[in-house]
Amino acid sequence: MTKAVIFDLDGTLISLPINYEKLFQKTEEILNTNNVRPFLKTVSKTRGGKRAMIFKVWEEAELEALPRATLNPKGKAIYEEYRRKPKALVTMQSRKFVEAFLKQFRLTFDTIVTREDSMNRAKQLAIARKTLKLKFADILFVGNKEYDSAAAETVKCRFQRVDE
Repeated sequence: MTKAVIFDLDGTLISLPINYEKLFQKTEEILNTNNVRPFLKTVSKTRGGKRAMIFKVWEEAELEALPRATLNPKGKAIYEEYRRKPKALVTMQSRKFVEAFLKQFRLTFDTIVTREDSMNRAKQLAIARKTLKLKFADILFVGNKEYDSAAAETVKCRFQRVDE
């Protein structure tokens, strides 16, 4: 039985039209390189001041895209289906962006885990589970990417894929 649901954000609950080419270009300038793909892997390996600079330009790109963000009807339907259950949000977006998103779309979560907490999806799930005070067997994770599915498998929770 599902006692709580953890949601991914971008692609699952919303479509966020970030200008990734511009973000990649700014990140390449910060790191003085010509290739930052795969982006999450590159950022997760970056430390200190450079990581803070990347987080700043990334957050700016997210906030710039927010007015054009749209809810994913499939993800929203699952959110509504479990509206009376405890819910958590795990995301690679920034905390500042998530706060603005929640206000704009009037959604609520019992716990929120952002990239500032961890850039590893399985670790994000573990943080959310601990806060929800449940076993992974009692949790459904809703996501849209293969790495979401892999993270659910790693921590042994059920997974439901949402198409974008």
